Amino acid sequence: MKTIQILGTSCPKCRKLADNAEAAAKALGIEYELVKVTEINEIMKFGVMLTPALAVDGVVKVVGKAPDADTIKKLLA
Repeated sequence: MKTIQILGTSCPKCRKLADNAEAAAKALGIEYELVKVTEINEIMKFGVMLTPALAVDGVVKVVGKAPDADTIKKLLA
């Protein structure tokens, strides 16, 4: 099971990233847990200073943008 973490404060881009990540995981048919990290102190523990950000299994993959589902599929595969 993959843990997909959305790092952000629930801004529109953060919500879009969450939607795209969920669509990508469903399209791949993988088991996943989607976790939204909204506390600034927790986000900073990832070394992220710009949101939204996407982490997979604790590893930051994307910072400062909300890529489309196809791009996220490549990061999850």
